[in-house]
Amino acid sequence: MHSSPSNRWPFVVLLGTIWGISECFLGIYLRQCASSISGSIMTGLAFFFLAIAFSYNRSRLTILLMVVLASLFKLVDALLLSLPIQHGAVANPLFAFLMEGLAFWIIITFFSQSWQQNFGSQLMSGAFMALAAVNLFPLVKYVTGISACVVPGTNYPLSLYYAHLAISLSALTFPAGLFLGRNLLILEEKGGLIYSNPWIKRALAPFSFLAGIGILIIFRA
Repeated sequence: MHSSPSNRWPFVVLLGTIWGISECFLGIYLRQCASSISGSIMTGLAFFFLAIAFSYNRSRLTILLMVVLASLFKLVDALLLSLPIQHGAVANPLFAFLMEGLAFWIIITFFSQSWQQNFGSQLMSGAFMALAAVNLFPLVKYVTGISACVVPGTNYPLSLYYAHLAISLSALTFPAGLFLGRNLLILEEKGGLIYSNPWIKRALAPFSFLAGIGILIIFRA
């Protein structure tokens, strides 16, 4: 039994919630600026979740929804921490989500579709996504008015200084996400997931979103 694309959105909401929560947890101590390699790790994580969602639900609107959900959880986290939007720990990550989503969209739209079939192409696609994202991120100053975090004692953005790490991680996390998303869809279509139950599917989106908000509230209490 094949699931229709319209029935796949609840799982995308769940993935966006998990991504948003993980970003908040990884950024627990980032009240001012990203520390060393944290931004690069989050870049690799972003492409992992985006790849799962897109591989599972082949719609470009999936990318937008994932970015919106991650941003919403960052805003809720900022509210719980009493941080204004125009704060480096809030505005800059929001811009990063947008650039990661844009980089993902550019690669899947304009690159050869061979990335879907060939593992080597998938590695290269993940690397190019990260390369685009880390080079776009320093533009954050012109959008938010807040400069990107820099290497201590220099004016060199951390996103570029640790670009090699973000690229290496994304080269692995992107194909891993594609593999996981594709196999989750196969399992669902075979009825091998609890999520395949129509009642659970209907409740999944609101439950996962509200549960995510609840987890953040408890975590920041």
